[in-house]
Amino acid sequence: MNIARFLATIDLLCTRDFPPEHGRTDIGTGGPGYVIAELQTSGDFWEDDGTEREETAAQYEFDRDGLTERLTERWAAPQMFSLASVLDRVMDDEDIPEPWASLSGHVPDLHLWRTPGTERWLALGVSQWDKELPFQLLAVVTDVDPP
Repeated sequence: MNIARFLATIDLLCTRDFPPEHGRTDIGTGGPGYVIAELQTSGDFWEDDGTEREETAAQYEFDRDGLTERLTERWAAPQMFSLASVLDRVMDDEDIPEPWASLSGHVPDLHLWRTPGTERWLALGVSQWDKELPFQLLAVVTDVDPP
């Protein structure tokens, strides 16, 4: 993990304009009101018996927690925000705004801050779309309030 690089990316996200349309960006995905940076991505797990996946999951959570410690030094402790109920609401066809709707499908919980001096939120989470697919350490910056 390269904390200095991750912090620099987060600092950039907290100040730059959001993309005008939904799609890929230079660091992940984004759209009006949000950007999701893919800070770190693992390999896939197609040939894994489950051991490597478990170790990788633990490492990505450890990396998220290390980055959380650095951000806590800056901004205070984050809120812990579960996306489980958001996913339930999405599955019930409730209109949940982005980035929260799509995040709920692959990120179980987030460490969440209101960035000082802005109207933006910063969230850190560990993503995995399916058990064979890579893990990602994500940083999300948005001006859309959590649902």
